[in-house]
Amino acid sequence: MKLHRVPARTGLLWVRLGLRTFFRQPLAMAGLFFLFIMGVSVLAMVPVLGAPLALALLPAATLGLMAATKEADSGRFPMPTVLASAFRAGRERVRAMLLLGGLYALGSVVVMTLAAWLSGAPADATLEGGETALTEPAVLRNLAWQAVLYVPLGLPFWHAPALVHWHGIHPVKSLFFSLVACWTNKGALLVFMLGWSAVFFGVSLMLVLLASALGGASAMQVLVFPVASLLSAAFFTSLYFTFRDSFLTDEGEPPA
Repeated sequence: MKLHRVPARTGLLWVRLGLRTFFRQPLAMAGLFFLFIMGVSVLAMVPVLGAPLALALLPAATLGLMAATKEADSGRFPMPTVLASAFRAGRERVRAMLLLGGLYALGSVVVMTLAAWLSGAPADATLEGGETALTEPAVLRNLAWQAVLYVPLGLPFWHAPALVHWHGIHPVKSLFFSLVACWTNKGALLVFMLGWSAVFFGVSLMLVLLASALGGASAMQVLVFPVASLLSAAFFTSLYFTFRDSFLTDEGEPPA
């Protein structure tokens, strides 16, 4: 396994591959994404331990969506059980994935704590205050700091679940390799994120125009959640391709 440097324009290819694969199996990929969101949300509602456990399971859940993309890209229909792929790979890799999840949960707690301290708002202010809290300046600063601080946390975990699951890399080493791969292909990742930003912006503009034609704010409230969910599902579908093209096996081929 070795790093593979790709040109910046590959970022647009990843966006196109994600969209193409999603629309090849839209019901399956959207349904799996909804299951992923529902499972994490329900677990997060459990008192005391629910939120940390939900954070710890995010790497495994993301791996499940990547495995579903791999199935769909191969022309197979991804079944719901694919979401549990991380826990069907043998005891050693399950332990490694749980360790990776624990590190992610710890990192997330650090990010939320730092964001709360820097913004002067409680870390759970948006949860306690609901929509009204989003109008508070301190809460908006908190969200902005979280967005900034999650970047250095997200890059080590970008490829780490796939490296642990498919290639048996130790969790700590996988974080290092993921960070190096993201830096090596930073141009492609930047184009990838800009491409998805353009997709979200374009669809949002179309949604506003459609809602205006159908009845304004009430139509927007009906349309925004399902459309945003479908776009998010398509985005997660594209993550597999960023991993596949960032590494080569010893034979010089992309990882299976």
